[in-house]
Amino acid sequence: MSELEIDAVVFDVLGTLVDEPAGIRAGIRALDPTLDEPGTGRLLTLWQRHIERECRSILDGSRSYVTSEVLDREAAGLVAGAAGVDDPAAVAALALAGRRLPPWPDTVAGLARLAERFPLIGLSNASRTALLGLNAHAGLRWHQVLSAGDARTYKPDPAVYGLAVAASGGPPERLLMVAAHAWDLRGAQAVGLRTAYVARPVGDPPTATDRFDLYADGLADLAGQLRTWTKSPRTGDGP
Repeated sequence: MSELEIDAVVFDVLGTLVDEPAGIRAGIRALDPTLDEPGTGRLLTLWQRHIERECRSILDGSRSYVTSEVLDREAAGLVAGAAGVDDPAAVAALALAGRRLPPWPDTVAGLARLAERFPLIGLSNASRTALLGLNAHAGLRWHQVLSAGDARTYKPDPAVYGLAVAASGGPPERLLMVAAHAWDLRGAQAVGLRTAYVARPVGDPPTATDRFDLYADGLADLAGQLRTWTKSPRTGDGP
């Protein structure tokens, strides 16, 4: 592999750095402690499908843009209705479950290690308000964090990746997009970013036709590969 020249590393957040399904499951169990695991799983799927469907509707123009907070409130209402819960306070608490997502075991230390060599940018479909709570809960540390809400759309719309390009002040090919979702990396590739896939249990694995710059088992592996294949914008060290 030839040397990668990277000025900043851009991270997806949901699923890549935090375990989103685990956090939503916890919220569902708090809504109805009598649910068994299959029941919780069915309600989690209901939540996920609503978010995915509505994001697609916004992307294809059949629905006007709304923030992730609105989508979470809608999903919480659907889940509560399916569970037979009509307590407004309980539904409101469930709607905030997306701000209480646990980090993967390697996330905090991995970000700290990478931040020694590169500026780190978070780039998420979550709203700015949701990111404030999520970052604090999970202990995420950034040099800058950006919300797709600033572009009034959602990934993989090119405008969202454009936020990171604009923030960096450099060309897209000097940014490395890191995600556990192949669809997210394809979106980043479409606007010229370099890409790194990080395997997570809840991600979207690459297909046989995907060609990303790096493939990593976790953040420690990613940091090691970046030390080998990149020149740091801070220290100038490389292979």
